[in-house]
Parts: sequence; C-alpha cells; structure tokens
Amino acid sequence: MRLSSRYILACLMVAIMLPMVTGCRIQYSFSGTSIQPDVKSFTVEYFENKAPRINPSLANALSEALIDKYRKLTPLEMLEEGGDLLVVGTITGYDTKPIAVTADEVASQNRLTISIKLTYTNKLHPEEDFEKSFSAFADYDSMQSFDAVEAQLCDDIIEILVEDIFNATVANW
Repeated sequence: MRLSSRYILACLMVAIMLPMVTGCRIQYSFSGTSIQPDVKSFTVEYFENKAPRINPSLANALSEALIDKYRKLTPLEMLEEGGDLLVVGTITGYDTKPIAVTADEVASQNRLTISIKLTYTNKLHPEEDFEKSFSAFADYDSMQSFDAVEAQLCDDIIEILVEDIFNATVANW
C-alpha cells in the first residue's frame, strides 16, 4: 500500500502546527477576558469613600457588583486577601449638577456623576499594573426629587463603572 505524497505532507503539517496552536500562553474566553493561565485568584478590596458628598451604600454596592462581575465572567477564585489580581478603589466624587437650563434660568435636567480612582495590581504579571480614574454619569429630570431617583441612578452608574473597570483589568480593552 502506497501513501500519497499529499497525505504525508498533510500529516507533517498537522504535526508541526499542533504544538503551535496548543502552546498559546493566554487564556481566552467567550466573556472577552484574556487572563494568563497562571493567574488563579482575585481580590477586590472594598472601595473607600472619600467623596465630599457621601452616599452611605455606594462603596459597598460598587465593591459587591465588581466582585459579582469577576465571579460570573472569569474562572478566578475570589479571595478576601492575597489574590493574584488585586483591585483597590476609592470613590473620589459624587456630584449632582444642572446640565440643561430653561429660559427662566431653572434647571430642567440634572446629572449625577460618580468618580473613582482605581489601582490594579497583577502580582504575577506586574507589567499589567495600572492606576487610573473612572467616571460615569446618569441624567434625570429636575422635576423629580433627587431622593426619589438616587437609588436607580446609582445602580445605572455602578453598572457602567463595573463594566469599564472589568474591561480595563481583565479584558485588556
């Protein structure tokens, strides 16, 4: 039985290409993350609230939402301390300002803006470390009381901030 030269060439190509394909050093997932395979855990320290105006539940809500995002979209184990990835954040701003004014010089739209400063440390790959500020906002009608819409605005802003932080840390966007 004679083997064709095309068959031999195809087998040879597979033998050469297989180690290249399986030797990839970065772990990719359908969630868009790119985490080195030696990274096994993460730690999110609860955010410190240093904003001039403080929402008492904001720091906890932001920390918990970020932890949930990592748990749902990565295979990493969450550790209270000592994780391979460390996220430390400080809430630096919590401000409401008018953004649209009527002819009577009365605000018709207001904006809540939340700003944070974040330090990200990858203990196994320090070249990925960074310190960065993030900010997000949500607008609301000035006819609504801020107290009535504050919780929903915060939820919307936290969702944006968590997505931005997650993308900057493990999605490498």
